[in-house]
Amino acid sequence: MNGRVIAGRYELSTVIGQGGMGQVWTGYDQRLDRRVAVKLLRPDHMAPATAADEMRRRFVRECRVTAQVTHPGLVTVHDAGSDGDDLYLVMQYVEGADLADHLAEHDPYPWEWAVSVAAQLCSVLGAVHAVPIVHRDLKPRNVMVKPDGTVTVLDLGVASVIDTDTTRLTHTGSPIGSPAYMAPEQAMGGAVGPYTDLYALGVLLHELLSGNVPFAGSTALGVLHRHLYEPPLPVRQLRPEVPDQLEALVLRLLAKDPQHRPSGAQEVYEALTPLLPTRPGAPGGPLDPTRPFLRPHAPWPDRATAPPPPDPRVVAAAAPAADRPDVAAAVDEVKRLLGEGSITRAVDILGGILPAAAAEHGERSPVVRILRKQYATTLMDDGQYRRALPELRRLADDRAAEAGPGDPQTLQFRYDAAQCLEQLGETAAALAEYRAVLPHYESRHRTGGDPSRAFDIRHRMGHLLLAMGDHTAGHQQLQNLLFDTERVYGPGHPLAVELRRSLDRQRQFRTG
Repeated sequence: MNGRVIAGRYELSTVIGQGGMGQVWTGYDQRLDRRVAVKLLRPDHMAPATAADEMRRRFVRECRVTAQVTHPGLVTVHDAGSDGDDLYLVMQYVEGADLADHLAEHDPYPWEWAVSVAAQLCSVLGAVHAVPIVHRDLKPRNVMVKPDGTVTVLDLGVASVIDTDTTRLTHTGSPIGSPAYMAPEQAMGGAVGPYTDLYALGVLLHELLSGNVPFAGSTALGVLHRHLYEPPLPVRQLRPEVPDQLEALVLRLLAKDPQHRPSGAQEVYEALTPLLPTRPGAPGGPLDPTRPFLRPHAPWPDRATAPPPPDPRVVAAAAPAADRPDVAAAVDEVKRLLGEGSITRAVDILGGILPAAAAEHGERSPVVRILRKQYATTLMDDGQYRRALPELRRLADDRAAEAGPGDPQTLQFRYDAAQCLEQLGETAAALAEYRAVLPHYESRHRTGGDPSRAFDIRHRMGHLLLAMGDHTAGHQQLQNLLFDTERVYGPGHPLAVELRRSLDRQRQFRTG
């Protein structure tokens, strides 16, 4: 946890990317309690001191322009400005993997995936070029593959700020941009345009299909020289299964002369269309870029389901004692965050500390159970019901094994689990859970206890029955509850008033 707060609002957490021009951090928007990505740039690292102020002004101006470009394949810009010596860009935090990592994890990369990625990038570039804006730094590290298979382009507008008419190199003499993806005209310091991004798309597509960029070298100047003077190797010489027309398209995109490249992103998309997958099979896994074409607008793969926690024994063996998180300090930090209403950050800290606490103290230790209970409660407060559900079930099972099914804490965990099921729309499962715990609460009422929880469960069960289409049983449940509520609390009680209104509406619907 870095702790630095940018612009009095965005707290930096962890570095997720770093380069010669700056860093990318995960962070938290303290005002809206949400995760964000924060890019920090140092003008003094990219330009002489005399040009730094102009770069700051240009940065803010360009960010305003790019923030107005809306497309589902573009990362949303939340804020931009300067903080101390840094320029900052606050963006939507995108779940998934960047395309470079995605490629590294799949060797060879299916050519259908490459086509699907390129087609989605064409859609983004078409919207960007219409503004007109040129990305200037399209590369796998600037493309995210999300769990549903859609791609998101990052860093739009940042390269255009750096690559000014008067500053083609940093003040240290290093080329601006990424040489491996740089078009010949860009390498020569010439005018850039949409055709420049199309060349970078060709490099990216060649890399996806072959596993390597078309032009590599030990120095930046050597790579740029190859861009200018050497022809690319046709991809079918490396991957014979790649369709002829796809190889031809890559070669056109990599033409040295911009006039010999496709006329625009639309033309590239049309060339890719016949190659897109058209036969839906079994649903692909997460991060499958063919999914948007085979299953358009299908619900996302379940992103609310948390990955299984690491084995505490492995964590304990791998982490030196000095590196293990301080559980007590983490608990104090969570209390502070919850007091400030920063629920999202509290969830992240609790989820991160649980495996370490289990490794150090044991899964059934009081400290781990307290942490797990707080984690489940905080997940519910954050609306993450699917992630809270297994935690609550685990807590309920452990408590029931020790204290029995009628123990108040066991019942509370099961009641909370039923609420999660209800919120997730799993009505039958929620109804079954409520029915299981209701007799215990009614037994307490019969022995002089507070009936409010039993009444609440009966109220929820009535509405669940109605939602499942069992109108007779639902109506009867609410009618019986109204009778008991008026008997115990009187006809003016808020629950009695609400029940009468609900029953009146049902009668109106039945009578037409």
